[in-house]
Amino acid sequence: MSTHVSLAMHFTRFISQSKSLLKLAYPILIAQLIQNLMGFADTVMAGRVSATDMAAVAVASSVWLPAILTISGIMMALAAIVSQYTGAKEYDKIASATYQTAWIGVVLGVALILLNTFLAPAIYDSVTLEQNLKDLMFDYLDYIVWGGPAFCLYFVLRNYSEGMSHTRPTMIISIIGLIINIPANYVFIYGEFGMPALGGAGCGLATAIVYWVMFISMLLYTYFSKHLKKAHLFDKFFWPNWHEIKGILIVGVPIAFSLLFEVSLFAVVAIILAPFGAEVVASHQIAINFSGLVFMVPLSLAMAVTIKVGFAVGNKEYQQAKDLCFYSVMLGLVIAVVTATGTIIFNSEIASIYTTETKVIELAASLMFLAAMFQFSDAIQVISAGALRGYKDTTAILIITFFAYWIVGLSIGLVLGLTDWIIEPIGPYGFWIGFISGLTAAAIMLAIRLKVIQTRIESNG
Repeated sequence: MSTHVSLAMHFTRFISQSKSLLKLAYPILIAQLIQNLMGFADTVMAGRVSATDMAAVAVASSVWLPAILTISGIMMALAAIVSQYTGAKEYDKIASATYQTAWIGVVLGVALILLNTFLAPAIYDSVTLEQNLKDLMFDYLDYIVWGGPAFCLYFVLRNYSEGMSHTRPTMIISIIGLIINIPANYVFIYGEFGMPALGGAGCGLATAIVYWVMFISMLLYTYFSKHLKKAHLFDKFFWPNWHEIKGILIVGVPIAFSLLFEVSLFAVVAIILAPFGAEVVASHQIAINFSGLVFMVPLSLAMAVTIKVGFAVGNKEYQQAKDLCFYSVMLGLVIAVVTATGTIIFNSEIASIYTTETKVIELAASLMFLAAMFQFSDAIQVISAGALRGYKDTTAILIITFFAYWIVGLSIGLVLGLTDWIIEPIGPYGFWIGFISGLTAAAIMLAIRLKVIQTRIESNG
């Protein structure tokens, strides 16, 4: 009887925690999807001008996105910091932490402009691309960098709001961004209303405008929101405080580099697979792109876990934080069962959305089985990392992700994909087995680290 009561109690708690987490996570998920939709709109609208314009947007984005992803990782430290202060009801410290993160954002945003101003001309001649493609790519970067400071400050205010458990503004302001993005693209790509026709480079200018609109919208929300009044963000101005900035960077820099390690691994594998031919690379990219879309679900859940765990830790409710970690991983695995099943059942249909070439569809569909297996480890590792961010234990994330992705994952991928050391080379399948191995290693090590942190807190508390 007691076993049945215990199971019923766990199930009730699981349902309750899942509802709470999903309520916090779904606006983040919608915002993430909208960000991808903006990139999709840029590519499609530039492609209607020419293949060169579309390629310029793709190449320039591959330079720009890792840079802002790294910066956004640093800003993500603020959500963990604010959530802990909120849980501890130390509202007076939230404003100072937000201003210090904003100073970091301003410096990084201006650094993007300066790097582009002085570095781009120096490397222009060394870039071996067709002339028109190269010009459009550099023009795109020349425009978009002016949105860099706005992007950084938007992300600061977004994490400030999310850290206080208000995620809906993120969704609403992303929708505003998309509404602005499409007509702005139209105006600057095609030269409407007296504006010059910039082609694919116009996407860069449109995106810079979108960043400023999103920042101003978020600033207005935080100023007028009744939900955020407790922090008194606008009552006092805070000049840079190096000691506090250093503390934010200690939490944020490992997050930034752990994100960069994952993104760069996929980019490197795509380059390694290039000699296998266009069909192999295309099928690999289809599987990666779809996996990236699915990954937004556990990633959004992980962001919600950071907030909830940080709040519980700040409030010294350590058992509640521990329970949250357990139930969030269970929820992630339940979601993975659904997404993995859908991936396997509809593998060919998913691949056919991306291409009409039969060989590419067949190869991509065969990779989808591995992409489905990938989702279980991915859910555990990203949610565990989100929980560790809630505990502000981010250096461990950096070390574990580097080892798991680059030492375990890439090594296994290279051995299975390119050599006959164990079996005959199996190309892209070997690298996907490497991805699964690396993510599984990350999931195990992050889960162990999470247990170590929880045990340490319990013994100290």
